[in-house]
Amino acid sequence: MRSNRKPGIQIAWKTVTYRSVFLIVMAILAAITVGTRLAFPEFTDHTVKAASSLFTNLLERVAAPETSGKPATTSQQAHITALDGTVRIKKASSNTWVHADYSVPLEKGDVIQTSSEGMAKIVFNDGTNYTVKQDSLIVIEENSANERQQTNVAVTVNTGTVDLATGTYTQGSTSEVKMDGATTSFGPDSAARVSKDPSSKRDEVLVTKGTGVTERNGESTPLAAWEKVIYNPGAAHLEKVKEIGPPTPISPANMMPIFISRESKPIEFSWTPMANAKGYRLQISQNPYFSSVMVDRKISSSNVLVSGLTEGPYYWMVRSFDAQDKESAESEKNRFTVIAKNENSGALPLELDPFIQHGHVIELTGKTELGARIMVNGHEVPVVSTDGRFHYFTPPLPTGETLITVTAQDAKGGVNTQQQKIVIQ
Repeated sequence: MRSNRKPGIQIAWKTVTYRSVFLIVMAILAAITVGTRLAFPEFTDHTVKAASSLFTNLLERVAAPETSGKPATTSQQAHITALDGTVRIKKASSNTWVHADYSVPLEKGDVIQTSSEGMAKIVFNDGTNYTVKQDSLIVIEENSANERQQTNVAVTVNTGTVDLATGTYTQGSTSEVKMDGATTSFGPDSAARVSKDPSSKRDEVLVTKGTGVTERNGESTPLAAWEKVIYNPGAAHLEKVKEIGPPTPISPANMMPIFISRESKPIEFSWTPMANAKGYRLQISQNPYFSSVMVDRKISSSNVLVSGLTEGPYYWMVRSFDAQDKESAESEKNRFTVIAKNENSGALPLELDPFIQHGHVIELTGKTELGARIMVNGHEVPVVSTDGRFHYFTPPLPTGETLITVTAQDAKGGVNTQQQKIVIQ
């Protein structure tokens, strides 16, 4: 039989579709996956989870809106915790002045003004507090926090004097005071006195504790404790001055009860002597702002006897002054309580249960004689039950060691006092 094929190279092919290729590849991958799963089950689980997580993250990044990379901030409110005299507030959303009240929250843009006899203490969420002295006007420029708990507090002092103390805020937080184009930033756990005198056109920032930095027109001046920066709106540079430190109060100690009788002796006040001090100025008041002063006396020594203090709470502070009568900043303010005592009244029972700590607040319970008064660090316990039991929560206490003084007093003048030291972390 004769073949019909012609001599030469013969080529043959078979048509393959894309669908067939895809199915073959998927079958191979499925076979590899099943085999890997059987051979390495733990490795396969981790791989699948990682791939799923990667896929989810990619979807989130694609779906999420673009941001600047900074955590979102939210506005916060400050609150007035103490008032004395006439204090007015103008809300940022209003042009009307209203009388300050504990229930009025303070927000960004609000203006606070004190009269010649008015004072106010303002506390921010980061623990920073401002004591606005007489004849002062300040503006809350910023009060916010972000999701990282970083806070930003800024206040402008338009006139007057402000004492401030910053809290123990987190790293990255800021606390600032602004005056005439200058900004002073304070570190955590710092204290300062900021004053602006329109008549003399003189601005001062005195750091009394911790650190601060004043910046103006590209110039930066760091401040340590008892260092002050001085400037005026027309000055080209900042002037830095080292201040005289005040004495440290010794007696009466803070929160100390002092018992007096009809023949009571004068109360002794003492403080640490200061080098190069010509004398000292002692002031005693019945309010912590010293808006009214009962005793204002200059003394050449570091101790003095004071008579005529009747029953009740008092505050005292002292300054030193040099040969040119230049005074130091004021010392810390110590509170003490004068309590009348009858020597023949007999023993007064006072039993205290173990203290219970709730953060910076201490819960006290105990028992005394029926009808007796109970005072804790000079603050009277409002309710004592018919069987003499009492229950009291202290105001928030500062970080560190604090002395708790509990005093019971009856109508006959009988007194019993117990003290206990606690440490707030």
